[in-house]
Amino acid sequence: MSTSIHVSLGQVAAALVLVTVAAAISRWRRADLERDIAVATVRSFVQLTAIGYVIMLIFEADTIWLVLALLSVMVVFGALTARSRAKKVPDAFWPLLIALAIAGGTTLGLVVALGIFDPTPRYLVPVGGMVIGNAMTASAVALNRLGDEVADSRARIEATLSLGATAREAAAPLVRRALRSGTITLVDSTKTTGLIFFPGTMVGMLLAGAEPTDAVRLQLILLYLLLGSVAIAALVATTLAYRNFFTPAEQLRELPAEPR
Repeated sequence: MSTSIHVSLGQVAAALVLVTVAAAISRWRRADLERDIAVATVRSFVQLTAIGYVIMLIFEADTIWLVLALLSVMVVFGALTARSRAKKVPDAFWPLLIALAIAGGTTLGLVVALGIFDPTPRYLVPVGGMVIGNAMTASAVALNRLGDEVADSRARIEATLSLGATAREAAAPLVRRALRSGTITLVDSTKTTGLIFFPGTMVGMLLAGAEPTDAVRLQLILLYLLLGSVAIAALVATTLAYRNFFTPAEQLRELPAEPR
């Protein structure tokens, strides 16, 4: 069976019909998403095309330093993106940056150490992108939930602190709920893989002509990697970020004003 696939620009352009359908539905139901859909479509084309050429250059150079540079850029931009979704968390950037770096480094280090993938750009770049992207989403969701939890439980936290509890003890239930929120989506999707939907990697391999058993095995590896990475990212992000809600004297800080 063939293990490669060629997709023409004409085929990509034909797929824009579905984008038009989405925009038409938004306009029909007055959801006011047409502009966002158009911006998302243009940005996805430009960004994916650009990164495609970057990856091609990295594959041709075949050096680990370019891989590390690309993954570092992904981590920084991922932290910046996630910070915009966690506006209620003070100084969220650094916890997010550290969380993404640890999740990405730990996951890729383990897959290489365990012999799952070879330490080459062809493996590390796509796997690293998936790991960092999913870790970013999990961290953003976790910190967004943490910010909401602290805002809603302010009186309870202050009462707990007044009774002699430490900041860690007062925030522990909130951190647990935030951690759960950050990981539950991937856990649920993993439960239903193969029953309700086929993941993108498996579909891509099948379309490229790979053996179904190989597609399934690679997809299982990636699912397990992502489960570990999002758990690490959400854990590190919430563990570091909750401290930003408290002063060195373990008093609850004033929360950031609601964005308008």
